[in-house]
Amino acid sequence: MDRKAREEIAHHILSLSKADQTEVVVASEDAAWSRFTQNAIHQNLGSANVTASIRTIVDNRSGVAQTNVLDAKVLKETVRRAITMAELAPRDPAQPALPARSHYDTPEGAFSYATAAATAHHRAQLCEDIFESARSHNFWSAGYVKTSEGGITIVNSNGAQASFDGTDAAINVKMNAADSSGYAEGYSPDVSTFSASEIAQKSAAKAAASKAPRTVRPGEWTVILEPAAFGELFSCIIRHFSAQSVDEGSSFLCDELNRKCVGSNVTVWDDFAHPLAPSMPFDFEGAPTQRVALVREGVAAAYVTDSYWSAKMDRANTGHALPAPNTMGPLPLHTVVEAGTKPLEQLVAETKLGLLVSRFWYLRPVDERRTIVTGMTRDGTFLIEDGQVTSGVRNLRFNQSVLDALRSCEFSDTQSRTSSYAYSTVVPAVKIERFSFTSETEF
Repeated sequence: MDRKAREEIAHHILSLSKADQTEVVVASEDAAWSRFTQNAIHQNLGSANVTASIRTIVDNRSGVAQTNVLDAKVLKETVRRAITMAELAPRDPAQPALPARSHYDTPEGAFSYATAAATAHHRAQLCEDIFESARSHNFWSAGYVKTSEGGITIVNSNGAQASFDGTDAAINVKMNAADSSGYAEGYSPDVSTFSASEIAQKSAAKAAASKAPRTVRPGEWTVILEPAAFGELFSCIIRHFSAQSVDEGSSFLCDELNRKCVGSNVTVWDDFAHPLAPSMPFDFEGAPTQRVALVREGVAAAYVTDSYWSAKMDRANTGHALPAPNTMGPLPLHTVVEAGTKPLEQLVAETKLGLLVSRFWYLRPVDERRTIVTGMTRDGTFLIEDGQVTSGVRNLRFNQSVLDALRSCEFSDTQSRTSSYAYSTVVPAVKIERFSFTSETEF
């Protein structure tokens, strides 16, 4: 569904509501995956949907109803249902007015016609490039190729109107050998920028280099985390930069705001317009999203807000609302860790004894306020001796405070986008001293 059609539907829905305030979000998505294993596509998925989400506010009481059936009768009934839910909800004196109309600048590169037009044949060809690499090494591969396009339109009774169209593409590759594996990935709005062969070769090289893995003792290690590993570790503290987390007392910012909390070389932004991950310039209420310095030269500088939390905490609205209703409050969705000055290869060469980690998995919080998380290495963990990667090692489990890790770290000079179902972030590789591994595995 194009922008014009979404806007027509949104304004029609708005005209049906007699609530004190009404917000309408019309979102469309057309996404497709080709999933593969054992060097063959085993599942093709396609999902196309248009949803209308209606939030009504009656006497400072809020209700939300949604539908993906867009005929007149159902839309009228969905508006009625949203109003009824609002009338039954508890009254919230802190409920602010919905955002007014504003100006938005869509970042360059957010939409790619190549991605929007990608076919199953195109995805299959990318998969075949991966299989060819796997077969040349006598490995078997698993992973997926995904392309998607989507759009969102937001209108409300306070005059706001915002529309955005974007695309995304992803390649995720795991190469499997007899006693080792390797991982590589790629993310971009433009599928034509991908080389599936290069991503596959990187994954295969890791699987080949980590064969016959050695066992190393757990304890404190110097580690170098590649972007996929560091991005997942860093994602564990993203929610700390929410105004709701600060208000509830679960964020480390409760103690550290405007104080130095990590190394002076650490600067973190929330930046929807970063060239590696351009996204929509407004939030899910239609308020302009601001570029926010979350950490500036080691000092905890800010947290993000939406209209509700900006009013409640008497701070400016940074435009970071999630779709209503949600239990998390505002959230930075476009985090960026600034790069350092040294190539990854130099970070390795300057390491006397350490571990190079390709990827983490199954990360879980241990102590939220202290930012301690646990997880395991996966798909390419290597021993560094005298500045050289010498062998693969068996995977290790860690218990580590993310803040402690960032107090003694050094970044590579190149950023990469890494992503998962729950986050997307842009980070460099990072060298961390005294990273705490607690146990070893048998694989």
